[in-house]
Amino acid sequence: MASVGRMKLGSQGLEVSAQGLGCMGMSAAYGPPKPEPDMISLIHHALQSGITFLDTSDVYGPFTNELLLGKALKGMRKEVELATKFGICFADGKWEICGDPAYVRAACEASLKRLDVDCIDLYYQHRVDTRIPIEITMGELKKLVEEGKIKYIGLSEASASTIRRAHAVHPISAVQLEWSLWSRDVEEDVVPTCRELGIGIVAYSPLGRGFLSSGPNIVDSFSNDDYRKLLPRFQPENLGHNASIFERVTEMATRKGCIPSQLALAWVHHQGNDVCPIPGTTKIENLNQNIGALSVKLTPEEMIELESFASTDVVKGERSGSGIPTWRESETPDLSSWKGI
Repeated sequence: MASVGRMKLGSQGLEVSAQGLGCMGMSAAYGPPKPEPDMISLIHHALQSGITFLDTSDVYGPFTNELLLGKALKGMRKEVELATKFGICFADGKWEICGDPAYVRAACEASLKRLDVDCIDLYYQHRVDTRIPIEITMGELKKLVEEGKIKYIGLSEASASTIRRAHAVHPISAVQLEWSLWSRDVEEDVVPTCRELGIGIVAYSPLGRGFLSSGPNIVDSFSNDDYRKLLPRFQPENLGHNASIFERVTEMATRKGCIPSQLALAWVHHQGNDVCPIPGTTKIENLNQNIGALSVKLTPEEMIELESFASTDVVKGERSGSGIPTWRESETPDLSSWKGI
């Protein structure tokens, strides 16, 4: 198996495994929760294989994924870089985004308890609260760093201007964003801003939520409560068209002597030594295959060829469902004119 290796994430001192593990699907979003003993075995296998950067959130479950990691990591705290998130909460029967300072603190305390740790390595704002200036939320996160409750601060799905404003309050170590062969809207503005500021990039859904691993047939395995059923790219009117992307990736993978998921993941790894993809999985076999992507080498010509398969005008359907905010909807009020909620 390929050596996973280590990388610096951002310029504040955080070091992580060169590939991480997204843990959401173990407990939420992609069908029913998976058996806890199996998921604990998977997490232990990841650590033994050199994948030490684990990604969760309080909203996964909600709460159950953090509890799972808390159990899995008993006695192993020093071996992992633990990332969790706050900002999506359930109130009055509906989901809402919250960046209020009192909420930020309460969410952090609750995550520490569920994870059964004294300190969170990387704490992300999961989605940006557009009602509150980002500086207000960041002010509370800065206090949590000073108190030793979190080590590094991250943002998820934030625009370039939001990132700049947040970074001016306290250095951001990582921005998490959806980046894969068929989701590339971040390349124009968000990625260059991160690089200018020395911020690490964490790519979630680097396998297109499973499409770049399994192709269009993946929809046959979706359970009724699988969140992907709501996503535009998996709808029948788009899926047939997008199937050709998977066919071309598969053909090139065969030429390269690897499998489609490894080729697609290798493409993300080749974006730069400041990019850490965090593919999620619930199977040890898939985890091993994902690690194998680190051994797949791509020439500049092969990168261009791969990108031509899934260019913006080729992919049909938005990457996110309606009502699910992305970096495009992350602008917050100006601090100087803010009067409070």
